[in-house]
Amino acid sequence: MITVRELTRSFGDFTAVRNLTFEIPKGQICALLGPNGAGKSTTLNMLSGLLAPSSGTALVDGIDVRTDTVSLRNRIGVVPEKLGLFDELTVMEHLILAGRVYGLASTETSRRAEQLARVLDLEHSIAKPAIRCSHGTRKKTALAMALLPNPAVLLLDEPFEGVDPVTLNIIESLLEKAAAGGAAVFLTSHMLPVIQRLTERIMIMRRGEIVWNSERDWRTEQPLDQIYFEIIEPRAIEELDWLG
Repeated sequence: MITVRELTRSFGDFTAVRNLTFEIPKGQICALLGPNGAGKSTTLNMLSGLLAPSSGTALVDGIDVRTDTVSLRNRIGVVPEKLGLFDELTVMEHLILAGRVYGLASTETSRRAEQLARVLDLEHSIAKPAIRCSHGTRKKTALAMALLPNPAVLLLDEPFEGVDPVTLNIIESLLEKAAAGGAAVFLTSHMLPVIQRLTERIMIMRRGEIVWNSERDWRTEQPLDQIYFEIIEPRAIEELDWLG
């Protein structure tokens, strides 16, 4: 579903993503981990057609992200870093807009929108403009828009950030259901316990490069947080002798 070869993105003299090569098959949930500034969001932005690669290739559901962004966006569901909501549109208007963009019939759009609003506990905010919604509600709205067309590929930037524990559990179940139906799910997150129980595959980025890629069931090895901190090398805090 996702095939990446030597994918690179530079901003002037700074290379944010360098020579990424990986594949994510149909039906797999894969997490891309790493510290802030590692290049995770830049990677997702290239795969979703929001940012052109400087070099290399990427195919998402067989579509070249460099040359056919219109077809690409009809095949993917995206939660971008900044969510991409319109301040004055209500939650329901966002969902109806998503259905129109993806070419769903109005009756089917309404049916799916009402179901997603119920499942994600958006009903109390359904008529509220996005600008007046909490961050968690905005995040759930963006996720509902991504799920509404039942896409072949889901590209999700921090889908668990800012939501309550019950909603988090619901989102996990929704992503598992999407993957069971054949979707490839590629997400970023800092929530290691969630990733530990949800994902089949993990990649860790540091300074724009993938430094760890689990090609097999990593859960039979050591705990994820131990793997992560060994790779990322957490900074020592002993020098703060005045704290505590």
